[in-house]
Amino acid sequence: MNDQEKPKYLDASLSFEERAEDLVARMTVDEKIAQTLYFAPAVERLGVPDYNWWNECLHGVARAGVATVFPQAIGMAAAFDETALRETASIIADEGRAKFHEFDRRGDHGIYKGLTFWTPNINIFRDPRWGRGQETYGEDPYLTGRLGVAFVQGLQGDDPRYLKSVATPKHYAVHSGPESLRHEFDAVVSEKDLRETYLPAFRDCVKAGAFSVMGAYNRTNGHPCCAHPVLIGRILREEWGFKGYVVSDCGAIQDINLHHKVTAGFAESAALAVKEGCDLNCGKVYQHLKEAVDRGLITEEEITVSVERLFLARFKLGLFDPPDQVPYASTPYSLNDCTAHHQAAREMAAESMVLLKNRGGLLPLHPDLKSIAVIGPNADSLDVLIGNYFGTPSEYYTPLRGIREAVSGSTRVFYAEGCHLWKTQNEFWGGLPDKGFAEALAAAERAEAIVLCLGLSPSLEGEEGAAANSDGGGDRKSLDLPGMQQKLLETVCALGKPTVLVLFSGSPLAVNWAEENVPAIIEAWYPGQEGGRALADILFGRRSPAGRLPITFPRSIDQLPEFTDYAMKGRTYRYMEEEPLYPFGFGLSYCEFEYSNLVMSDAAVTAGRDIEVSVKVANEGPMNGEEVVQVYLTDLEASVAVPRSQLVAFRRIAVKKGESEDVAFTISARQMACIRGDGKAVLEPGRFRLSIGGSQPDPRSTALCGRKPLEVEFEVTGNDLPMDY
Repeated sequence: MNDQEKPKYLDASLSFEERAEDLVARMTVDEKIAQTLYFAPAVERLGVPDYNWWNECLHGVARAGVATVFPQAIGMAAAFDETALRETASIIADEGRAKFHEFDRRGDHGIYKGLTFWTPNINIFRDPRWGRGQETYGEDPYLTGRLGVAFVQGLQGDDPRYLKSVATPKHYAVHSGPESLRHEFDAVVSEKDLRETYLPAFRDCVKAGAFSVMGAYNRTNGHPCCAHPVLIGRILREEWGFKGYVVSDCGAIQDINLHHKVTAGFAESAALAVKEGCDLNCGKVYQHLKEAVDRGLITEEEITVSVERLFLARFKLGLFDPPDQVPYASTPYSLNDCTAHHQAAREMAAESMVLLKNRGGLLPLHPDLKSIAVIGPNADSLDVLIGNYFGTPSEYYTPLRGIREAVSGSTRVFYAEGCHLWKTQNEFWGGLPDKGFAEALAAAERAEAIVLCLGLSPSLEGEEGAAANSDGGGDRKSLDLPGMQQKLLETVCALGKPTVLVLFSGSPLAVNWAEENVPAIIEAWYPGQEGGRALADILFGRRSPAGRLPITFPRSIDQLPEFTDYAMKGRTYRYMEEEPLYPFGFGLSYCEFEYSNLVMSDAAVTAGRDIEVSVKVANEGPMNGEEVVQVYLTDLEASVAVPRSQLVAFRRIAVKKGESEDVAFTISARQMACIRGDGKAVLEPGRFRLSIGGSQPDPRSTALCGRKPLEVEFEVTGNDLPMDY
């Protein structure tokens, strides 16, 4: 066609909104309905190619062949490093772009090949039994929000016109198990808990520009989350001004009638979801929208709104513009799975690891040991590197391989599996007590030092149906080491050798015996394809650990409220009353960091004003290191129940041996507000306390760290000041 015949939607000089509106206006109602399904077909007469909206990149491009596999999300959260997470997401988006354009050139538009990623998972990890907690950034709304924003910005890029990819914070909004009930469960939550805990991270990501949001399977306060008039219509679109599209979780629309029993059939469910603002169906229920139109349950105009939002995303991705106009379209395929990205995965894995104990300075080990034993079911396992929602690593380093590579050529490395990951003694060894430990003991007795690799795997925790050996539908019923692992641990430690316990998991383990009896403990999470090399970097002192726990490690399941109770009372470090095993924000180092010169801008501020605070952090240890500086706020005179303390700022800094860094933070007036029972944010006058240090200001952290954070009090003056949520 000539220039005069060119339709508006192909005119790159017009806004994306105008072009999307023009394109959708040319479609029939049947064509529009087809575009609301995740496997959207081509509209050949308009030059619209087919597009599959379903793609995943939780910690690397997933399910689409070879890609760099970074640590699982909970591990990346433990790094407490916004910059690193943004850079990681940018790398993932680069690999996604490289793959997409290569697939597109070959006409492959299948599932997991697109640029619309259903990531990040920013649900609050409120209960350590939840199998999908490994996908999250932990239990704290502020940490989750900051890391979620970093990941969204990294995925979507910084071009002023085009998106590198689309990020999709999920699962909106009150969703964290139980997995076995997710298709029928009603998460009942107060307005206070909703606004104080469950919504802030979503708000932050939307305000930062996330162009998509995924709804959850369950109901919240009686309404299905994927057809929720309050969550989607009033809060997401009206309050927060969200202009993007909402996608359902997969199968969630059919749950509306099949399991939630809110509607009578598929046509009613489809109509309800679209009318309430869910634009895209991961599933097939929206095929019934034509029936819904014919029955008067929904209008074509209401469907048009959703389709325009979907095409606006495709225009923003540059999918209808010449490649030379789209900066990301030239991403070369050679960038996928490249050496530089492998190194970034190694750095991220090392940042994520948390040193929980180091009695007597056992760590770091010397790489010139004459012998070392690497023992345990997770010592040479690929599964525990990659977690869930993973890509295929072209090469990977298990703990065993990483240690073998790191030690000197003269060091003998013994290896023994020791026991099965989860099977019991009778199941695995035919009822012969401890006979399966013979090889492990043979290795341990001949070694100068022992590294025990225990914990969980994605086969024991994960999404409903994905964790094949979970008896909780993907969730956990116990926080203990499974199978024979505890017995193996005690048997090996009885030898009295220098022993390091390395835990691999996506959630907390109640290793109370180990805390009392094992000299050194590291939480390594599911550390990605470079996990073994990163672990070796920590074990042998190539770098000092600085990871912090993004979730509380309880002493036992008895310290937890009922799993189905979504009230925050008794949950997470902000509301937990009992002493945990390891607190949120805790992590040790090989360095000694001294805090001093705490300075606050004002001892009294008028309600509505921000405050500035700074501190000097000196590295008095034997090597260069990194420290996570954490700032916690406590409202001392609130009129309503408030968190014991809450994280309001953090920064990971590098400090050379013998040097210091001045670190400054701004605490906003909004962060000083409390949430009242009606969900309103109000800044009340009164006394507040700020705590700054390498941990939170609780007694358990002080006991474990051997030092207490610096503290300063200030006063807010004036009258109650309503704040924007």
